[in-house]
Amino acid sequence: MSAQQQPPQSSMAITLQIVSIVFYTFIAFLCIGLPIAVLPGYVHEQLGFSAVIAGLVIGSQYLATLLSRPMAGRMSDTVGTKRAIIYGLWGIVLSGLLTLVSTLLQDFPLTSLIILIIGRLLLGIAQGLIGVGTISWCMGQVGVEHTAKSIGWNGIASYGAIAIGAPLGVVMVADYGFTSLGIALAVLAAGALLLIRNKPSVPVIRGERLPFWAVFGRIAPYGASLTLASIGYGTLTTFITLYYLNRGWTGAAYCLTVFGVCFILSRLMFISAISRFGGFKSAIACMTIETVGLVLLWLAPSTAFALIGAGLAGFGLSLVYPALGVEAIKQVPSSSRGSGLGAYAVFFDLALAIAGPLMGAVALNLGYAWIFFCAALLSVIGLGLTLLLMRRAKD
Repeated sequence: MSAQQQPPQSSMAITLQIVSIVFYTFIAFLCIGLPIAVLPGYVHEQLGFSAVIAGLVIGSQYLATLLSRPMAGRMSDTVGTKRAIIYGLWGIVLSGLLTLVSTLLQDFPLTSLIILIIGRLLLGIAQGLIGVGTISWCMGQVGVEHTAKSIGWNGIASYGAIAIGAPLGVVMVADYGFTSLGIALAVLAAGALLLIRNKPSVPVIRGERLPFWAVFGRIAPYGASLTLASIGYGTLTTFITLYYLNRGWTGAAYCLTVFGVCFILSRLMFISAISRFGGFKSAIACMTIETVGLVLLWLAPSTAFALIGAGLAGFGLSLVYPALGVEAIKQVPSSSRGSGLGAYAVFFDLALAIAGPLMGAVALNLGYAWIFFCAALLSVIGLGLTLLLMRRAKD
């Protein structure tokens, strides 16, 4: 039977192939999640630096991820997705070892801090390499027609890993001390390197390689819409605790839990809707749901309404990234797919980077409730831009 006559794979078979690849995303984000809740306290209380420096240590990782996206995309296109992931895993091993050395040098605070920041920078670069590499590998393995499913499962792996890693890191530090973090990162990444050795990769696609900025220009309109929609995510995760305190409420953690649960459930249950209805229609519907959720958070008279708003925001935002991603990747040739994914991811990174200072200024001048109004307004602008893109695609 020839390749053309092979029967199509079942949906379950395709999903299993994707899961076997995004497993490496899960490992990477588990390593990101383990220290995320305890490192600020370590820098502030153990090393004696200010809260600003503690925030700089955490933020350095995300800055490294943002700046490494072009390199990650180019590497996936030229040397292959598997090799890009291997480089990322080695980066996590080195980050873990540096984190371990940093915790062993607590008596020399400045030296410990510098080593820790270098480790965080390596972890950020690894996040960029593995995030782009796994999605590109999935698309090469199961086909571009399953782009939404590839992006969707990669997101489930990353958010799920952080949800597991953050509380696990707190328990590890309480029971075994800060040195356990560096050891865990190195061991997890080394284990993933052993598993990936014999996993067959997809061949590098030959053809014209567009310069990154040319790819960025083609992706930018779709990425701008993603940024406008995703600021709501950055707003909720950054300020929900302060919003609850400002309203005199308790239980902000439940709001984050509801958001996360609805986010994951939406991807599990409705990711196939993108293939059925198209990226534009799916993104428009999801942005509308997200906007309603953000408006509910703005007007919430009680925690019950806030929980409903958070759930709707999570449910809606969940499919925006893969839905717009499907349309964005169509704008670049297959030989520049990795660069396209890297450029697209920059816009999500940008949303998280600007949400804090932007909404912090809004809260300072108008009050915490208004941050959700502004996030909803930006989501509406993103919705309008998506409608324009859909109309242009039909012309």
